[in-house]
Amino acid sequence: MNTDIENLFKDKVIGHPAGLFVLFFTEMWERFSFYGMRILLVLFLTAPILSDNPGWEWPREHALALIGTYASLLYLTPIVGGWIADKITGYRIAVVIGCLIMTLGHASMALETTMSFYFGLALLVIGTGFFKPNITSIISEMYKGKESKKDGAYTIFYMGVNSGAFFGMMLCGYLAENFGWSWGFGLAGIFMLLGMLQFYFAKNLFGSIGGKPSKVHEVELPQNINEGSPEEHDSTENEEKLNPFTKLDYILIVLSAVGGLLYLFNDPLEKIGNIDLLPFSVGDLNGSNVVVLAALVLFLILLVTRVSRYIPIVRDRIIAVSIFGLFTVFFFAFFEQSLGSMTLFARDYTERALEGNSAMVFKVIDALLTTVPLIIITWVLFLLAKKTFAKIGMSNIILAIAFIGIWALVLYRLADKFSQEGNEVDATWFGILNSFFIITLAPLFSKWWESKYNPSAAMKYGLGLILLGLGFAILSYGASDIPSGAKTASVSMVFLILAYLLHTMGELCLSPVGLSYLSKLVPARMIGFMFGVWYLAIAVGQKAAGTMGGMIDKISEQYSLGTFFLIFTLIPIGVGMISIVLNPVLKKLMHGVR
Repeated sequence: MNTDIENLFKDKVIGHPAGLFVLFFTEMWERFSFYGMRILLVLFLTAPILSDNPGWEWPREHALALIGTYASLLYLTPIVGGWIADKITGYRIAVVIGCLIMTLGHASMALETTMSFYFGLALLVIGTGFFKPNITSIISEMYKGKESKKDGAYTIFYMGVNSGAFFGMMLCGYLAENFGWSWGFGLAGIFMLLGMLQFYFAKNLFGSIGGKPSKVHEVELPQNINEGSPEEHDSTENEEKLNPFTKLDYILIVLSAVGGLLYLFNDPLEKIGNIDLLPFSVGDLNGSNVVVLAALVLFLILLVTRVSRYIPIVRDRIIAVSIFGLFTVFFFAFFEQSLGSMTLFARDYTERALEGNSAMVFKVIDALLTTVPLIIITWVLFLLAKKTFAKIGMSNIILAIAFIGIWALVLYRLADKFSQEGNEVDATWFGILNSFFIITLAPLFSKWWESKYNPSAAMKYGLGLILLGLGFAILSYGASDIPSGAKTASVSMVFLILAYLLHTMGELCLSPVGLSYLSKLVPARMIGFMFGVWYLAIAVGQKAAGTMGGMIDKISEQYSLGTFFLIFTLIPIGVGMISIVLNPVLKKLMHGVR
């Protein structure tokens, strides 16, 4: 394995192995297809049947119930996908399997029938489970013994994530809104297929890296994974032997998992298809709510009983991680409104028609936003081909075809926009702002974290949640003049742009640091369990986002849309303040870990 790693590091691009950039482009095309399709979901499901671009005209609550369950499952299947890769397939084959399944999922959705749509969503959930955990695991193997370069590698990889999201939402959204939904869904599938082929044909570059199942189950996180001394690992192993999983632990895991999954599936089934898997009630609570509360209680019993069996320092640190996990649920429950209520706000309540000078200024900014990043990434592709064409020529050719396609679409879109007198901004365009702000602001936040002014974990969480709330405060103010029950309005797009800016700043405070602290605070042998708990927290947040976003019609009719966003302002700010107040307690629980 060491020989393969050394061989990889011989051919470098921008100071990193060429293989990293193969993974960069694989992740870029996967995120292109994933985010390109994701931004279309709520618009397609709620679009009127009788319109130029007919959708299914679902009530918003129904659409967001389905999207919440879909988004939640995307964070649960990677736990299973990572285990399968570790035990059976190896990481590289798992990535190819995931890409292939997702390609079929996008193709199925492009057919736009009821059965093919649901089947496509199911395939995307399964495919993501294979893809998501295992491509990062390949990076981990590549950088064994070269840990000092790992943070830089993940930074580059993270740029691939955001580049794919940026172009996916822009181009799939453009085709879907201007030519038809199946064009958007279909384009996502085409680039997913090209991404899979370029990765498959690059296999000779990696040797045995990611090719064989590891003997020990390791869950990769995008940070340093307890790379402590041998003595620390020995003491952790002894600690784990003293605290094995009991039969009761396994029973509680199964019961809480079954209860949670029943709720996830029953919520959209009950609302959309009038199919109730849990046809009972206890007092004022229906079966669905009873089951999810019971699952939550059982999971808390599992967490408390298991954690209480550790020695005090380990126990305290896991308690700290669990509290951060709770804050993570709150953050994602509100942040992921970008998938639902904020996209609906962009379509139905934002003034997107520009005229005169403002239209021309927007066109120029949009052209620069689109072409400058694409020029930079194309230059990276050229450097990669120069280094690796002799070894993986077919992979390079497929990548070149993909980029010719992307350039053709980008130039066609720009020509179309510039040929129009005014400019109608696509509702999906606002989705790219998060990726754009991450790419531009991430280096500044990284420098902040490395300076002497680096805040503690609790302060970062508090700041992230407060910034999130302030973003919704801007939307609440912008929507304050919209009358109760209004289905359309013409609020300035400045409010939405500023909201995305503040939300992204909040994400940069909170999202990247969560897994970092988990990796530092949790014992090595318990990292898999807590990694699963962390993904579970995000999954709960995703489902809560769909449920709360689905209340947009009910609250805006009874009160106003401004009130709806005011609720989303006050709760994150309140929870953020709690995090800041708990700072001394959490510092004590972390026992010196920063």
